[in-house]
Amino acid sequence: MGSIFRSEEVCLVQLFLQSGSAYNCVSELGELGLVEFRDLNPNVNAFQRKFVSEVRRCEELEKTFNFLEQEISRSLSPPLKGPLRPPSPMPPAPQPPTQVTTTPQQVLDHSCIERQEVVLHLPLFSHRHRLRSWKTTACLITAKISASGRAHFYEFLLRFTRSHSPSTYLLLSFVAGVVHPWKVPSFERLLWRACRGYIIVDFREMEEPLEHPDTGEMVQWTVFLISFWGDQMGQKVKKICDCFHTQTFAYPETTAEREEILQGLQGRIEDIKSVLRQTETYLQQLLVRAVAILPEWKVKVQKCKAIQMVLNLCSPSVTDKCLIAEAWCPTGKLPELQSALREGGRKSGSGVDSFYNRLPSSTPPPTLFPLNSFTAGFQNIVDAYGVASYREVNPALYTIITFPFLFAVMFGDVGHGLLMSLAALWMVLEEKDPKLKNNTNEIWRMMFGGRYLILLMGLFSIYTGAIYNECFSRGITTFNSAWSVGPMFENNIWNSSVLGGNQDLSMDPNVTGVFSSPYPFGIDPVWSLATNKLTFLNSYKMKMSVIIGIIHMTFGVCLSFFNYWHFGQISSVFLVLIPELLFMLCLFGYLVFMVVFKWIVYTPARSREAPSILIHFIDMFLFMTNADNPQLYEGQVGAAVQLPVMSLDLTPCCFYCNNKVVITASSLSLWLSELFVELGGRQAPSGGRRRLCKRPSGGHVFMHQAIHTIEYCLGCVSNTASYLRLWALSLAHAQLSEVLWGMVLRLALRWKGYVGSAVLFVIFFFFAVLTVSILLIMEGLSAFLHALQIYVTDCKQFLKILISRLLHNFNPVRDVFILVLFIHPFYLFCFSCSFP
Repeated sequence: MGSIFRSEEVCLVQLFLQSGSAYNCVSELGELGLVEFRDLNPNVNAFQRKFVSEVRRCEELEKTFNFLEQEISRSLSPPLKGPLRPPSPMPPAPQPPTQVTTTPQQVLDHSCIERQEVVLHLPLFSHRHRLRSWKTTACLITAKISASGRAHFYEFLLRFTRSHSPSTYLLLSFVAGVVHPWKVPSFERLLWRACRGYIIVDFREMEEPLEHPDTGEMVQWTVFLISFWGDQMGQKVKKICDCFHTQTFAYPETTAEREEILQGLQGRIEDIKSVLRQTETYLQQLLVRAVAILPEWKVKVQKCKAIQMVLNLCSPSVTDKCLIAEAWCPTGKLPELQSALREGGRKSGSGVDSFYNRLPSSTPPPTLFPLNSFTAGFQNIVDAYGVASYREVNPALYTIITFPFLFAVMFGDVGHGLLMSLAALWMVLEEKDPKLKNNTNEIWRMMFGGRYLILLMGLFSIYTGAIYNECFSRGITTFNSAWSVGPMFENNIWNSSVLGGNQDLSMDPNVTGVFSSPYPFGIDPVWSLATNKLTFLNSYKMKMSVIIGIIHMTFGVCLSFFNYWHFGQISSVFLVLIPELLFMLCLFGYLVFMVVFKWIVYTPARSREAPSILIHFIDMFLFMTNADNPQLYEGQVGAAVQLPVMSLDLTPCCFYCNNKVVITASSLSLWLSELFVELGGRQAPSGGRRRLCKRPSGGHVFMHQAIHTIEYCLGCVSNTASYLRLWALSLAHAQLSEVLWGMVLRLALRWKGYVGSAVLFVIFFFFAVLTVSILLIMEGLSAFLHALQIYVTDCKQFLKILISRLLHNFNPVRDVFILVLFIHPFYLFCFSCSFP
C-alpha cells in the first residue's frame, strides 16, 4: 500500500484483451481508474489506427450535440441561466458495444429529422418579416399616392408634358422597397446623381421595427417609392437598389390592384402566424426533451470516444483474436485489475477471460500518490514546481503545514483569519451540494477546489494573529500586561512637571516593577499604545522571517536523507548532504544562533551594550573586526573566521570527491561489461542488445558538480533574502488594517446618541465591505501569491533536493475520461499516443 509520504509502488503489466470483450474491459478499467496505458504503435499515424473510424463517429456526434446545445441556448424559452450542467452521478459508458453506435445514432437520426422539419419552417420567419414590410410598404404607398404625393406627382407630369411635344408617349414605372436607415442619405444621393433628377423618390419610416435577416437585430426600416419612365432609367434604378442590398417589391399601377394585393397579404399573414405558433410550440417541446437527455448522452459519447482512443494504443495479436496492451498499474491494485477484466468479459458474454502478465521495465515508472479532496490542493502546489521521481519522498505531506503557516505569517490577524475560516468551513460542509460542486464559474471552481487549503490558512492566520495580538488591528488583552507605570511614579521618575512638559514618555524596564516578566503568549497588548510599536515589530518580524526561512530550507535538505537511504546512495549522504548542511549551518545557522543568543543573554540592563548582529555577519564574510561593535561572546573572532572557511572550503572538496566516486563507478561498470563480453564470447544480457557504457568525462562531471555547487550557494543567499517578504507583507497587512480602522470605523465611534447609532450602522457597512474586498480578498490573494512564490520558486532547497528529475504523474484511464470532456479530440488523441 502506498502512502502520501512516498509514491506508491507501480509495475508494468501486459494485458491480453479478447477482441469481443476489449471494449468492456477498458470501460471497467476506466471507471475504476487503475491503469495508465502505453502506446504500442508509436510509428503509426493517428489517422491510420484501427479504431479511428469509431473515434470520428464520436466526434460527429459531439458536433451534433454542440449544435443542439447552441440551439437550446438561442431558442429555448425561458432561456437557461448558464450552460448545461453535467449529469450527477456520471453515467457509465454505453453497454454493450453495439449500442454505442446504434442507440446514439438512432437518437441522432430522429433528432435530425425533427430538426429538418423545424428548419423547413424557419424561412417562414423571414417570409413573415418580408410580408410585414410588404404590407407596410403597400399601405404607405397607397397613402402617399392617394394624398399629397399624388398632387405633386400630377403637377410634375403637367410641367413635363407642356415642355415636350404632344406626340411624346409617357410610360411611368414604379419601384418600391425597404432600405436600412443608415443607407438612406447615400442611396438618395446616388439616385439623384445617376438619374440626373428625372425620378421622384419618397422615403417614409416604418411604424414598427423588424428583425434584420442577417444579423437578427431589430431595425426601424425605411420604405421608399421611386417613380421613373424609360427602360434605361429603370435599369439604373434597379442596379442601384441591388448595390445597396435593398428589398424591392412589385408595385401595382392601379388602386384596385393594390387593394386586392393587400387583402391577400392579410390572409397569408394570418395563416403564416398560425403555422409559426405551432412550429414554435413543437420546437420548444423538442428542445425541452433535448435538455433532459443531452448532458447524459454527451458524457456517454465522450467516454465511448476515450475508450476507442485507448484501444488505438493497443496492438493486435498475430492471430488477430485479441488485443495486446501495456499499462502501468499500482502493485496493490492487481487483484482489482483482474476483477475488472473478468467483469468486462462477463458483460460482453465472452467465453475466454482476459488476463495480464507482469513485465520488467527499464524505464522509470510514473509517480502515483494517493490523493483525496483534502490533499489534492497541496499536491497541486508541489506539482507546479515539478513531479517527484518514482518512490521519492513527497513534499506535499509537509506542504499541508508549511504552506498555510507561511501564508499566515503574512496575513496574521485573528478577525480576518476567523472570517476566512468560516467561509472555508461553509464550503467544506456543503461540498456535496450539486449547485456548488457543478458551478461553472472559473473563480468559484478554483476557490471551491482549494477549500481545505483556505480553511487551514484561516486557522493558521488566527494562530499568528494571536501571536501578533491583532484582531482587526486592535489588541486583545487576554492576560494582564507585564508592564506597569506605578513604579515610575513611586520612584519619582514621572511627576506632574514631567507629564506637563513631555507629550511622549518612555518606560524604563530597568526600574524595579516596571517590567515583571515576558507576556505569556504573543506580544504584550501595551505595545498597541506605544509610539515606537512599528519600530519594535519591524525588528521582531524581520528576525522571525529569517529564522523561519533558514529552518524551512534546512529541513528540506535534511529530508533528502530519506531519498539517499531508500535508493542506496550512501555516498551522497556523506559527499552531498553533509556538505550542504555544513554550508547552510556554518553561515546562516550561525546567524540564527546569534539572534537567539542575543535575545537570551542581553537583558534590559545590558540592552545598551548589545552589539549589532548585522555588522558582525558582514564582518564575518570580510574577515575583519570592528572595534566600535563589541563581541557577542568570548571567542567570537575565531568562530567568525573558522566557520566561513569551513563552509567555503569543505563543500567544493566534498563535491570533488563525489565526482571521483561517480567517475570510478562508471569506469568500473564499463570494465566489467567489456570483461563479460571477452570471457563469454557473446553479448551482455541486456534485452537482446548490448548496452554501450560510455565513459563519462572527468571534466564534464566536475563542471556539472561545480555548477551545482555555485547554484546551491547562491540559492541559499538569495532564498534567505526572499524570505524577508514574510516580514514586509506582515507589516503591510497590519498597517493597512490599522489605517482602515482609524479612517473609517473610528469616525463612527465619535458620534453619540441615536444619531451615533444610525451613523455607526451606515459606516460599519462600508467598513465591512472594505474589509472583505481589500483586506480579505486583495491582501489574501497577495499573501497567497507571495507564499506560492516562496514555496515554489524561491524554496529550491526544500523542493529541488526532493524532486531530482521531472517525470510525469500517473494518469489513469479515468483521468482520460475527464480530460476528454474539455480537450479538443485531435489533441487528446495525439497526447494519448505520446504516453511513454
